[in-house]
Amino acid sequence: MVNAPGPAGTRLAIFALAMGGFGVGTTEFASMGLLPFIAEDFGASIPAVGQSISLYALGVVVGAPLITSLAARVERKTLLLALMLTFVVGNGLSAAAPSLEWLYVARFLAGLPHGAYFGVAAVVASSLVARERRGTAVARVMLGLTIANIVGVPFAAALGGALGWRSAYLLVVLLGALTIVALALWVPRTRNEGMASAAQEIRALARPQVALTLLAGAIGFGGMFAVYTYISPTLTELTGLDIGTVPWVLAVFGVGMTVGSLLAGPLIDRSIERTALGAGAVSGVALAFFALFVHVPVAAVLGALWIGIMGSIFTTSLQVRLLREAKDAPSLTAAMNHAAFNLANAVGAFLGGVVISAGWGYRSPAWVGVGLAAAGLLILGYAALRRRHAPAETR
Repeated sequence: MVNAPGPAGTRLAIFALAMGGFGVGTTEFASMGLLPFIAEDFGASIPAVGQSISLYALGVVVGAPLITSLAARVERKTLLLALMLTFVVGNGLSAAAPSLEWLYVARFLAGLPHGAYFGVAAVVASSLVARERRGTAVARVMLGLTIANIVGVPFAAALGGALGWRSAYLLVVLLGALTIVALALWVPRTRNEGMASAAQEIRALARPQVALTLLAGAIGFGGMFAVYTYISPTLTELTGLDIGTVPWVLAVFGVGMTVGSLLAGPLIDRSIERTALGAGAVSGVALAFFALFVHVPVAAVLGALWIGIMGSIFTTSLQVRLLREAKDAPSLTAAMNHAAFNLANAVGAFLGGVVISAGWGYRSPAWVGVGLAAAGLLILGYAALRRRHAPAETR
């Protein structure tokens, strides 16, 4: 499939792919820390601006299956470059948006390449190495997303506070442009023979276990986003932290996600099902803890750390579960996995905005999160029981 480079070339190619993940992760999560600044600039409410996050997520949900299916036979390096160019344009338009309505459009456009990029990047990375090292290669690509939560997101939020929210999106444009150069220089051309057709990829999504896993992620992971979307005003209004402290709390959340990623591997190796179910259950407990004690600064920070850890374990276990159930159709499945998580983003942000607008305060999104985590856990539990008792061909 790939004109394989040597070891040094492979490392550079995977680094280039991870750079894209860093940029995508920065724009996805930094928006949460920019909400107060955008709201002030446009004279809009926090929930109204929060819908721009939902529209980014909607772009991911629409773009992942559409682009991956239509471009099933497009040479992968060419597709990655086109996706990153779309990403740059979307974020550039976000920085230049003259009104909230135009920001909505720009964020939707910026979200379109997200899921397809990660899906294609995972396939390319795995094809660059021997079979026994494919998991490591894909994990290194995803490391860009994790590092974004520790470095890129807090820096973008701090930059937005110091120089205006538009500067944060301009930073993302720069990251995207650098990624385009890196992809062009270091990622080899691919050959598409042996890949699943668009029809085969789509049929894999109809398998009950695949559909249930995607649904569990789309709903259960929404609990984290119900809190994270409104984390900035929550910390300033309820916890009493200064706005300048928010980027540090975002960094703590990123550290939690990194810790979760490190813990997830050994746990999943022991049992995918127990890890996924356990992480889903404990995520609900973490969200309830945050809701109950967010007014205490130390507890709020610990809650953010805990939510990050469990969210990372939950999503990683779902990703491995999904690849197990659709190993013969990886491209669309990998893209749809990110689409499901961004649907969770949209659901969590939307429902969190609804309860805030209803006058229930900034504590209420965390309780919405508890409900979403519980619903996702029920779906996943049903999927696990079905898999245990149903014949393989009916799963």
